[in-house]
Amino acid sequence: MKKRIIITLSLLLILVAILAYYYSSWEFTAPVKGCSMNSYDQNGFGAPRAGHKHKGVDIFAKAGTPVLSATKGLVIYKGVLSLGGNVIVVLGPGFKTHYYAHLKTIDTKIGSWLSNGQEIGTVGNTGNAKYTPAHLHYSIGTIFPKWYNDKMNGLSFYTDPVPLLNKYFEKLK
Repeated sequence: MKKRIIITLSLLLILVAILAYYYSSWEFTAPVKGCSMNSYDQNGFGAPRAGHKHKGVDIFAKAGTPVLSATKGLVIYKGVLSLGGNVIVVLGPGFKTHYYAHLKTIDTKIGSWLSNGQEIGTVGNTGNAKYTPAHLHYSIGTIFPKWYNDKMNGLSFYTDPVPLLNKYFEKLK
């Protein structure tokens, strides 16, 4: 009986923490140090690619430029993927996943709690970006699809990061 109470209280505490985290406010920071509105294509999200649509934005910068966590969050993946090369995935507020790909270096580890703007790696051209200029591929995903807004275009699990980037830079003016 005592063990069951402890487990129930632990699960309740975890649920409360998840709900508090889900509804917490969050700030957005441009994920490449020193980038500007000229560093990325305003129409890159959803653009046709070989066999799919582009599910993020490419932010171009010199190789080795620091990559910053765009939000607070928990590092849930760090590793190498065939398309993304060196990759980090951060679970941020609202259960949004922030995907950082083509990194030259990774400077964080799984399980790390990140602050907004914390350095997590550097810009590179790993994975399928091997023959392109150095850039960060940045995507925002969700575990809850936007069915109402999908229009059958394959982007229902993704949010266009360009409006967030533009709003960030507008605030800096």
